[in-house]
Amino acid sequence: MRKMQSENIIEMLHITKEFPGIIANDDITLQLRRGEIHALLGENGAGKSTLMSVLFGLYQPEAGTIKKNGQVVKIHDPNDATALGIGMVHQHFKLIEVFTVLDNIILGAETTKLGFLQKRAARKKVEALSQRYGLKVDLDARVEDITVGMQQRVEILKMLYRDNEILIFDEPTAVLTPQEIDELMETMREFAREGKSILFISHKLNEIMAVADRVTVLRKGKCVGTVETRDTDKQSLSNMMVGRPVQLQVEKEPARPGQVVLDVSHLTVPSRSHKRDAVHDVSFQARAGEIVCVAGIDGNGQSELVYGLTGLEKCSGGKVTLCGKDISHASIRRRGEEMSHIPEDRHKHGLVLDFTLEQNMVLQRFREPEFQGMGFIKRGEVREYAEKLIEQYDVRSGQGPVTVARSMSGGNQQKAIIAREVDREKPLIVAVQPTRGLDVGAIEYIHKQLVAQRDKGRAVLLISLELDEVMSLSDRILVMYEGEIVGELDPKATTVQELGLYMAGAKRMEKKEGEGA
Repeated sequence: MRKMQSENIIEMLHITKEFPGIIANDDITLQLRRGEIHALLGENGAGKSTLMSVLFGLYQPEAGTIKKNGQVVKIHDPNDATALGIGMVHQHFKLIEVFTVLDNIILGAETTKLGFLQKRAARKKVEALSQRYGLKVDLDARVEDITVGMQQRVEILKMLYRDNEILIFDEPTAVLTPQEIDELMETMREFAREGKSILFISHKLNEIMAVADRVTVLRKGKCVGTVETRDTDKQSLSNMMVGRPVQLQVEKEPARPGQVVLDVSHLTVPSRSHKRDAVHDVSFQARAGEIVCVAGIDGNGQSELVYGLTGLEKCSGGKVTLCGKDISHASIRRRGEEMSHIPEDRHKHGLVLDFTLEQNMVLQRFREPEFQGMGFIKRGEVREYAEKLIEQYDVRSGQGPVTVARSMSGGNQQKAIIAREVDREKPLIVAVQPTRGLDVGAIEYIHKQLVAQRDKGRAVLLISLELDEVMSLSDRILVMYEGEIVGELDPKATTVQELGLYMAGAKRMEKKEGEGA
């Protein structure tokens, strides 16, 4: 543990921030020491991102003061925050997709001479920062063509380019692979060794215990307390966060697989960005009453596999059969009526962000007689249904069913999608990173829901980057590497190390003649 100076570089004193129908931050005090990594832990909707948005100038608090180096400061907008040396990597990246990496990094902090951009000097500075911190990126690539892990590096380089000394990371590992997470943790330690101060929002207790010096826990907008990580453990933190004991391990009976629900035969999906196929000659089955997990390092074809199954991407070969019906050429709408889909990108494919919560809850069901008659939506029935799901899944929102989806926290947006998809009771659930960005209490609940759906005789196809989740939740593991299934493993008979070798392409299971992987 590093020895830290006692002085506080940032003090947020008695901060209160309100939104319609909800007090997001209720008299919160947070103190950040110079050179420390300070974690902010709490359930979805506990007020963590709101508090950091107040520090970064995105929101103005109703009450409270902010001090830097003991002096009261006013932060009216992010430009004021940047001038004070405060930078932030947001949970949903703030990048312009059609710009290059370099243009995104220098945007708003351009060096000019006689009205002309001095890009050569900027490039040199970014290259030096990239090399110094091991944040390798292609400066000339367009953001839309790089992985989310690379996009995060761009966001971090944006902060470093502006010489920020206080770095805020909002759920920084939510979209990263295990390898990228390890790299980010080491980068954060390096920042702290150099005297930078880090505020780190996370739900992941393993990461907090590994990297943070202190943890402040928020619950329902209030501060529960601040503890030294060396004096606590994961179970204690989860209890502080949720207010009750939480099961950190998945409990489930052995699977009893039934008939084949999903049969994928020699499926090939072309890649948008490369000449080679994103998914090449993939065959597998998922049966009623089992959870089949597709594991792999991000970018090895898992997303395109799901797009091919759900119709979001056209397949160039192979066959998809669902409950005995060939849906290889079925429309997206028809496939959506036949299966539940918890998508990878909740903003792009999961929600209509400017619709209300109740409208989002019936996106795929509003044509059913229960919710419409003679071409008119039955608003009372829609509201009643939405209220039922909100209560059942503890979806927290300021104005209940009429809350605009965009205004909700990321975790509660995720819970809304899961509530909608699980309640549709389809024979197949395709769940892509279903617990991304969720706290331990919500993860426990979602895992129980998926196991319950399995036990009701549904097939669950789980795509996950979380190795703990893969090992504890799945009944069978399929490993994807470079667009192919290279291994089928039994979670009870394998190890994380062996799984990692398959994911990295170091091991490959031999295909049996005439069979898929």
